[in-house]
Amino acid sequence: MHSNAMPSGAQAELIGQPDGIPEATVARLPVYLRALYGLAERGISTVASEELAAVAGVNSAKLRKDLSHLGSYGIRGVGYDVDYLVYQVSRTLGLTQDWPVVIVGAGNLGRALANYGGFVSRGFTIAAMLDSDTAIVGSRIARLTVRHVDELEAVVARHNVAIGVITAPAGSAQAVCDRLVSAGVTSILNFAPLVLSVPEGVDVRKVDLSIELQILAFHAQRRSAARPADAPGHPGGGNPGNPRTAGRRSTPEVTPELAAKG
Repeated sequence: MHSNAMPSGAQAELIGQPDGIPEATVARLPVYLRALYGLAERGISTVASEELAAVAGVNSAKLRKDLSHLGSYGIRGVGYDVDYLVYQVSRTLGLTQDWPVVIVGAGNLGRALANYGGFVSRGFTIAAMLDSDTAIVGSRIARLTVRHVDELEAVVARHNVAIGVITAPAGSAQAVCDRLVSAGVTSILNFAPLVLSVPEGVDVRKVDLSIELQILAFHAQRRSAARPADAPGHPGGGNPGNPRTAGRRSTPEVTPELAAKG
């Protein structure tokens, strides 16, 4: 058994797919694909590496190296053929076939995922949604009838499910994961706030929105601390262009300790 903790540094870079593509490159391919779809929708047929890199938010040297793993080098002075590059990236990611997905957990997050229309256009079909709450079982969500989680193994077999999405509470997520793996599911997307333990050969991707928000809060705090105290946007700072805040002093936060002293 192993956890879905991510390897670090050079170790992560060395762990590649069977065809030799580094994990870091694989993680960027969906970003390139999204950028390419946007270019295609705008009717752009060819794109230079610098332009594609800017849209994807990476530097052009890294993009060219990533795409070289796919056997795509572009044409000097012309760039990359957008449609063909969409095909190459999609083929590499396995998106040229349909992937049946089961969502376990029909709460707010599970419902939002089931109602998201972007999965189908990317090759993912929500085959079933499961829950243990009898008040929810039998209801309709996004044209699906919610089935009881007791049917998990039968649903996986019937729909040949390839990917399991766990939106169940943390207390039941590991048990759900174990059942998915026992049923033959080897790819799991986990939204529960815990690290799942899975056997070798099972891939788990973890999405924790609260962690992402905390990281953003860290960077926001550092930017705020770097601003002058009276700068616009600084907590407590006045806006000289706004007569309602110009010259206003910040009011200290009233903590329980200060309240007690008062």
